[in-house]
Amino acid sequence: MSTESKNGYLLIFRSNDWYKGLSPEQMQQIADNWMAWFNRLKEEGKCAGGNPLEREGKIVSGKNRVVSDGPFAESKETIGGYFLLTVASMDEAVAIAQQCPGLPHGVRVEVRPIAGECPMATEARAETQLAHA
Repeated sequence: MSTESKNGYLLIFRSNDWYKGLSPEQMQQIADNWMAWFNRLKEEGKCAGGNPLEREGKIVSGKNRVVSDGPFAESKETIGGYFLLTVASMDEAVAIAQQCPGLPHGVRVEVRPIAGECPMATEARAETQLAHA
């Protein structure tokens, strides 16, 4: 499963108010652990950046570009933030995701390779080349 991405990997943190029921001290300890993890990855050159996301937002969709409240209107699980990793393989990105301090509390970490270009553009170019061959 060792896929490689020259463009890095994105860790997407998904949760549903995972910290509810924790004491303020427990929440602070997890937040401190999370920041220590993030800072260590940056110091090691494995993380180019990352941020938490605000809870509110908007969704733009459809041919008429309808704007609705979001971003969580249709999902019970929210995206709480991300890290942009600069590692050599999916295996390494997954190993880093497995260190997430929120995992024991219900956070899920999605690991996605970053594409070099839009897959639609790649497909369109291939189909154009076939049509002209």
